[in-house]
Amino acid sequence: MNEANVEKKRLENPPQTVDFRISRREKLDAAQYTETFTVPYRRNLNVISALMEIRKNPVTKEGKQTTPPVWNMSCLEQVCGICTIVINGRVRQACSALVDDLLLASGGNTITLEPMSKFPNVRDLTVDRTAMFDYLKRTKVWIELDGTHDLGSGPRMSQETVQERYAYSRCMTCGCCLEACPQYFDDNYIGPQAIAQVRYQNMHPSGKMTRDARLEALMEEDGIQNCGNAQNCVQVCPMSIPLTRAIYETNREATIYGLFGWLRK
Repeated sequence: MNEANVEKKRLENPPQTVDFRISRREKLDAAQYTETFTVPYRRNLNVISALMEIRKNPVTKEGKQTTPPVWNMSCLEQVCGICTIVINGRVRQACSALVDDLLLASGGNTITLEPMSKFPNVRDLTVDRTAMFDYLKRTKVWIELDGTHDLGSGPRMSQETVQERYAYSRCMTCGCCLEACPQYFDDNYIGPQAIAQVRYQNMHPSGKMTRDARLEALMEEDGIQNCGNAQNCVQVCPMSIPLTRAIYETNREATIYGLFGWLRK
């Protein structure tokens, strides 16, 4: 039976209910446990909508009254990145995860929701992603402005450069790449997200003026050299950002700077 026929069978014979197995934690460093909730099936239901249904009446499958699950959400359009969780073992945005697709892929009627494991688990599905923003500060991924007066038109860039920079600009700091990266653990690797943003800024004619400071930040102990080229990051990125290309290009730039940068000082 091909995939089209399987999907047709699923849509013609949908389940009456869907079970959501949710990892829970009352507070930071508290013991983690699991509760299962049952939600009535409806077409085009996404994970966020299912969580909102559970929140209305937080009763487990066994009939136990409990507290509503806690999660983060904002735009509901896969733009802000704040609703990132692990769904059926794969990190992704809860807002764009459709229940129909998840059931079709798993072949059952149970969906497992877990928080990302690479960040401190604050409560239930909520994590503290402060480390990601600290890396952005450390690598200075912004362009300095000399005053607020009109500086006129900026330097022209080739269309190829504009297109590549646009791809990097789509990063929403969701954390998917860090969750999937086997090298990112216990702050031993700065991760592809910060590296891609360094690439994004260093490609800009104005950003090149502070390029060296960014490269030096990437050459620290937990820097770009710790990348193991697993390429998991580019596979899970919801915005299809060319992270492996960013790592390659930035690593080459950092190597050249490490060998010959002293000549410019």
